[in-house]
Amino acid sequence: MLYSSDVAAVEALVKKYTLLKSEIAKVIVGQDEVIKNLLIAIFCKGHCLLVGVPGLAKTLMVNTLSKALGLQYSRIQFTPDLMPSDIIGTEILDETRKFRFIKGPVFANIILADEINRTPPKTQSALLEAMQEKAVTVASNTYRLDEPFFVLATQNPIEQEGTYPLPEAQLDRFMFNIWLDYPSFDEEIMIVKATTTEKSVTPEIVLTAEEILFFQTLIRKIPVPDNVYQYAVKLVSSTRPNRPNANGWATEYLTWGAGPRASQYLILGAKCHAVLGGKFSPDIEDIRAVATSVLRHRIVRNYKAEAEGIGVEDIINHFLT
Repeated sequence: MLYSSDVAAVEALVKKYTLLKSEIAKVIVGQDEVIKNLLIAIFCKGHCLLVGVPGLAKTLMVNTLSKALGLQYSRIQFTPDLMPSDIIGTEILDETRKFRFIKGPVFANIILADEINRTPPKTQSALLEAMQEKAVTVASNTYRLDEPFFVLATQNPIEQEGTYPLPEAQLDRFMFNIWLDYPSFDEEIMIVKATTTEKSVTPEIVLTAEEILFFQTLIRKIPVPDNVYQYAVKLVSSTRPNRPNANGWATEYLTWGAGPRASQYLILGAKCHAVLGGKFSPDIEDIRAVATSVLRHRIVRNYKAEAEGIGVEDIINHFLT
């Protein structure tokens, strides 16, 4: 037990979160909401899909985050010729004529799957077991991954040629789909000033792996009122077209809606969002705060929505009203 009580642990988590933001801000300018969602996902044992144009510091952000968390970081550049063994590792025949497993880059705490949609689905699926089971299987042997384990995958929204859509099963493994936007004018000036001099800043370690695992367990212990459970499940079920609880827009504009994993992540995300806001139990506003990132990649628009120019966020905002 790292703290005398759960109340003390919650208060400690809030302090650590404030310190984390401060350390990350030494390197990353702005992107406060993105960093908050990344930390929520980590404390909920979730994974994130990051979508943004080139040059928005996605790689630098996850590298800085891994340093502030004191975790081992590994970057995998996804390309069309990448093979599953390039990710999880392979068995080789050593000098004693015995097979020996050589671990791949997935054996780290924080994995940056850079441009994940650049590689075929066969290779993308190599991450499925790792993301869900925290393990990989090679030649009938299962190898456990060190925890905490967190996958941050990036996609470029403007380069469509030579890309492969992520399978729905893999998309559903990501807790959040986070969109990065351009920095504001003042933020960009700060970025240019900070990156065009010889001065460099390294964030200090704020959390250890042991503390992260402790806080992940703490988040699961946060109590949730029944009305919050009901709101989360009702919201998710309303996205399913032609179902009894479907919202009118779901039937009109969606091909299919979110599954039960969305309800689970809404509750977990709301728990962590509440705790980081200094509360000891989530309310409906905490569900609403994480709903867009949870649902964005779990609902699929139909042709009518595309023809009428109705975006995914427009539909989600309609569900939340």
